[in-house]
Amino acid sequence: MSSFLYYALPAMGGYTLLSLFFLRWPRLLHVPWNTAFRCQLAAHRGGSGERLENTMEALENSMAQRSDLFELDCQLTQDGQVVVSHDENLFRQSGLNKNIQDVDYEDLPLYREELEVYFSPGQFARGSDRKMVRLEDVFQRFPQTPMSVEVKVEDDKLINKIATMVKHFGRSEITIWASEKNSIMKKCHAANPEMPTSFTVTRVIWLLLMYYGGLLPFFSISERFLLCFLPTIINRLIMRKSLIRHLEERGIQVVFWCLNEESDFEVAYGLGATGVMTDYPTALRHYLDNHPQEPNQNSSDR
Repeated sequence: MSSFLYYALPAMGGYTLLSLFFLRWPRLLHVPWNTAFRCQLAAHRGGSGERLENTMEALENSMAQRSDLFELDCQLTQDGQVVVSHDENLFRQSGLNKNIQDVDYEDLPLYREELEVYFSPGQFARGSDRKMVRLEDVFQRFPQTPMSVEVKVEDDKLINKIATMVKHFGRSEITIWASEKNSIMKKCHAANPEMPTSFTVTRVIWLLLMYYGGLLPFFSISERFLLCFLPTIINRLIMRKSLIRHLEERGIQVVFWCLNEESDFEVAYGLGATGVMTDYPTALRHYLDNHPQEPNQNSSDR
């Protein structure tokens, strides 16, 4: 036993030092991703705390606050139109208890006059624009604005339509694939591999296991964005500055969602996050204008 410890302890010590060294200086092993844009302010559902979610009015309002990214969810109508909607079912948004896939685009109902802000219970958003928009219309109106497009259902037709549309508008570098599920993300990436991807839930678990096991510096990472839910206590405990710094050094942007209070903004940027996703882009813009963040540009390409 003593002879085993004689060799094992120095080996473990050497491994630990090597892991910590490359955790701090990962560019000695990996060429960082060079993304076409940097996201400090992301508008959740287009800025759903200030205008009705995912409407053109909400997007215009968020753009007025110099949002770096629109976070959007997509569904497919009965007649094959890709629309921007968080929910598959229309009831919460409009009062009509039907799935979007069972309604033609022209027959979609208007949004309710006010909608509760999910991450700010008791707060309601209102707006004069109550029309559900097509993804194509959003791409046409904001051709240079980066967007995260989340696919929630394993629908090959929806995925392929989004991929084709992104290619048609020449915006593959500024449109992020997002999904919680690995199976969906694999199909998304296959449909348009030029679009950057974000971590799925399974991949976040892998990331944390590799980090806490000391193995993360020695593995390649294909994702370019970590869009991570921060409000829960456990996430605030497991998300460490050293992990976020490591990802940043590798060109992987870390954006925490969905944060709507200044105290939460401070926590996220204090951890070293690239950006914050919020329902209230005006509040976040005010915070950023009064608390300028130090940019971390990646000069290397990949």
